[in-house]
Amino acid sequence: MPLLNRDGVDVYFEAAGSGPVVLLSHGYSASSYMWQQQVAALQDAYQVVIWDIRGHGRSDSPADPAAYSEALTLADMAAILDHLGAETAAIGGLSLGGYLSLAFNVEYPQRVSSLLLFDTGPGYRDPKAREGWNEMARGRARFFRRKGLDAIAEGAAAHGNQHRSAEGLALAAEGILQQYDARVIDSLPGICVPTLVLVGENDKPFLGATDYMATKIPGASKVVVENAGHEANLDQPEAFNSAVRAFLDNQQY
Repeated sequence: MPLLNRDGVDVYFEAAGSGPVVLLSHGYSASSYMWQQQVAALQDAYQVVIWDIRGHGRSDSPADPAAYSEALTLADMAAILDHLGAETAAIGGLSLGGYLSLAFNVEYPQRVSSLLLFDTGPGYRDPKAREGWNEMARGRARFFRRKGLDAIAEGAAAHGNQHRSAEGLALAAEGILQQYDARVIDSLPGICVPTLVLVGENDKPFLGATDYMATKIPGASKVVVENAGHEANLDQPEAFNSAVRAFLDNQQY
């Protein structure tokens, strides 16, 4: 099982195919398993890298809350690229994974060849709106502590039944899902790499954020996937894969 040890924390990742690297990050309480159909669709021309965020899937769920932070998560992403010998990659993700992709571009812009933003948003400039998001994140943590892994039983099959720790998911909500500033949303006008912004047409909480990002990011391409919700890659994989493949194939590598 491919594990990268990060100061005592094992981070799970997979790499398939060869060619330009595409690093995909999953959403909160999902896992790398959600990308199986994208790996199959892209690995003939790209090296597709998927991984499990700390507290998720087959990565470790350390007991120390300090082991969960946005900064450590972004460093994990960079370390995976370093391990693979990839100086740059197309950086993409869904929901939390999309936000982390934007944050990665802020912290490691030299590592980003393009951005793939799926069913996601750029965070908040308004402190009250951000606190509303953070209260939701803390609520998710309380929910997992109360219900355990049974809390995700309904969607577990779609994510490979790979989670090992409800407490890890709770700590990830508190340390990674919460947001603390406006630097990501403020970075949008300065993004200088090709960017795909994609959303499921029924993902109502993120339609406005998608429009905002498509407007603020210079030259961004916007795709709305019909008959898809918050997990557009699972709801309509063929349409999703077609849009992503067309975008990637259009880049100059």
